[in-house]
Amino acid sequence: MDIMFGQYHSDELKLLHHRADRIGLQHQHRISPADPSPGEPVQVLLRSSSEPAIADAELLFTSDGSDPRTATASVQRLPFQCVQRRWDSLLWDYVCEWVAQLPGYGDGTMLRYCIRAQTRAGTTLYADSPNVEDIMNKATMRAFGNKPEQEKQLPGTPRDIPQFAYHVDRLPPPAWLADAVIYHVFLDRFHPGHGRDWLQTSDLAGFCGGTLWGLRDKLDYLAELGVNCLWLSPTWMSPTYHGYDIVDYRRVEPRLGGEAALHAVVEGAQKRGIRILLDMVCNHVSNRHPLFRAAQADERSPYRDWFDFSPAFRHGYRSFFGVETMPKVKLETPAAREWMIDNILHQVREYGVDGFRLDVAAGAGANFWTHCRPKLRALAPDCPLIGEIIDTPSVLRSYEGRLDGCLDFALNEALRQSYGWGAWSAQRFEAFLASHQSAFDQNFVLPSFLDNHDMDRFTYIAGGDREKLKRALARQMELPNPPILSYGVEQGLQQVQGTRERGLDVSRPLMVWGDQQDRELLDFTCEQIHLRKQRRSA
Repeated sequence: MDIMFGQYHSDELKLLHHRADRIGLQHQHRISPADPSPGEPVQVLLRSSSEPAIADAELLFTSDGSDPRTATASVQRLPFQCVQRRWDSLLWDYVCEWVAQLPGYGDGTMLRYCIRAQTRAGTTLYADSPNVEDIMNKATMRAFGNKPEQEKQLPGTPRDIPQFAYHVDRLPPPAWLADAVIYHVFLDRFHPGHGRDWLQTSDLAGFCGGTLWGLRDKLDYLAELGVNCLWLSPTWMSPTYHGYDIVDYRRVEPRLGGEAALHAVVEGAQKRGIRILLDMVCNHVSNRHPLFRAAQADERSPYRDWFDFSPAFRHGYRSFFGVETMPKVKLETPAAREWMIDNILHQVREYGVDGFRLDVAAGAGANFWTHCRPKLRALAPDCPLIGEIIDTPSVLRSYEGRLDGCLDFALNEALRQSYGWGAWSAQRFEAFLASHQSAFDQNFVLPSFLDNHDMDRFTYIAGGDREKLKRALARQMELPNPPILSYGVEQGLQQVQGTRERGLDVSRPLMVWGDQQDRELLDFTCEQIHLRKQRRSA
């Protein structure tokens, strides 16, 4: 079966996650409503377990944008009230639910806050303690056979105290997103362009030679397919074929064609009524990035606080899932946060792209997107942020008002269980779908997909059965969610023999062209996209 829900892959991990979310003092960005409108009061929600015993808790907040952990005159305080104490059998303990009520604020207000509690033993505790993300990363790495990093220690200085934020606004997702049919282009594997052949085809862990020029050459093919939005794999300078470890956010990878090629793709797409989403990586950079190297080499570097250095980490610094080549950026550092936001804005100013798919969006954190989204929408009102957050629907809901939507991994699992693995009945799928669709605000967009570059292809789990793929594509196109098609799905593109135990590369094969294409399946996909557009316009 699939393993895309890494932190929930086994019953043991699911149980650990449930318990971790309820021990100590946990807020996890939970507010009600999740996306407050101007003038609307907001409940800040808090959860605590019996140990340590919490005597009282208070909300420290500012409404002028200042840091509530260090500001003095502008900090206001509100007490929390314990509104419910209930028994949790999986935790085998009582859990207390706390609420603090904030008044409504005007449009454009940034509320920043932290939560402080006193235990009955007289100690001070801040939410979120302990850190659930660290607990689960460590457990997940162990479950998959990797040596875990040490958990982050509890806050020791004011800057280490977890803070939270939400923005008061009326920023619904851009209207065009509801009618989008999105096609994911994995650039190194799509088309070389300029009449060139692939660099090589035998080693999927190496460069194969796809370029932005190759994509430009195939825009007519994509327009005829019927898609009206392209999601491009990372385009920036990177030492790897996949591009998720970025060296320079202001330069397009020369191997892909450089800045001229990206301009040509955007311009060519616009002429055909096709929008462009870039794959933005904010959680981490390459360990070859000059700012990281400067910070690593000199403790007095102005960039030292942009990363988390400690001998407790295997490589001497915190990285994405312990990967040495992907040091994590501390986006709670104001200068690092503003630098990364400006990297996003630069892509809109320079290339006129239409939006972003956000890699490891949960790693960047809810606070980062709370600060980023208003600035992006002020520059480009129709530019959405769509997060990759591989987590439960309840966690995705906490990003309402911070992102315009999230990739729908829960629906992906349901589609694959039903149409690929054949483990779910039609009745179970439809019952899940009804509950799932009613759980989210209509202004939160949840694009659907059958597979992506980080999981086994649908054709693999379906045993190469084209009829299973057709049924899945037809059902996907009937859903209200904007559909995402992985490159080659319209050809039934097959991954290299073997599963993810051989690595992610097997699910990233080369696109097929010419006589190798499955014309019957291509025509079927075109027909389904056309039918979807007819239903949407009816």
